[in-house]
Amino acid sequence: MNYKMIVLDMDDTLLQDDHTMATETAEALLKAQEKGVKVVLASGRPTFGMWDTAKELRLADYGSYILSYNGANIFNAKTKELLFESTLSPETVHHLYDLSRRENVGIQTYLNEAILTPEDNEYTQIESTLTGLPVALTDDFKKAVDSPVVKVLMLEKGSVLEKVEQTLKNELAGTLSIYRSKPYFLEFTEHGVTKGTSLEQLAKKLNIDRSEIIAVGDSYNDLEMIQYAGLGVAMGNAPVDIQEAADFVTKTNMEHGVAHVVEKYLL
Repeated sequence: MNYKMIVLDMDDTLLQDDHTMATETAEALLKAQEKGVKVVLASGRPTFGMWDTAKELRLADYGSYILSYNGANIFNAKTKELLFESTLSPETVHHLYDLSRRENVGIQTYLNEAILTPEDNEYTQIESTLTGLPVALTDDFKKAVDSPVVKVLMLEKGSVLEKVEQTLKNELAGTLSIYRSKPYFLEFTEHGVTKGTSLEQLAKKLNIDRSEIIAVGDSYNDLEMIQYAGLGVAMGNAPVDIQEAADFVTKTNMEHGVAHVVEKYLL
């Protein structure tokens, strides 16, 4: 198959555990782009937290794209033009805040290029490290969120958040997209907005058929794009059910799994 695009999750997929990209992986992706393949980054990260990797892969030079906030934004890496944006209303965010208090879990969103939260915790610090964004504490979360935001996260250890996820999926069915990007991150975006739906939008814009796309990921927020792509790839470090949903399982992120996919299918 002549694949024209490869779409990559970042954390625990493209990046190693120390959040750097292996030289082998970067070199393979640059070779693929030289052959005309579009390399697209698709992450739950804010856009700000993706530009360094985009620059390392020279996405601007090759006219590629970024899907940030789990697909709630689509950016042209060359022009930095925002091609698509989905948001949550302040009223929706306020309701999610009330639910977070009821369920006794943390909550955060993004405002003015900072992570806004009513209380700092280890999971917010993980997000700050991943994205490079500072943490802005507020003693009145509802008052602080007075305009639309792109997404909201609830935070707690995985065993707790798993139960909260099921409760809120039942309670909010049909109103929001809800999925975990990591065991301790439960994410909320506008209903119907996922990496998969944004990838579909981008593919149609570029006149690329889904059969010509490879999508690679490791977690539940990657599932829809893995299922949409002609070749859906799960990382070797992905949960078993994500691997079972994929067409191909590559090596782990620490074993240069993305480079393995590129060499096998694109070079």
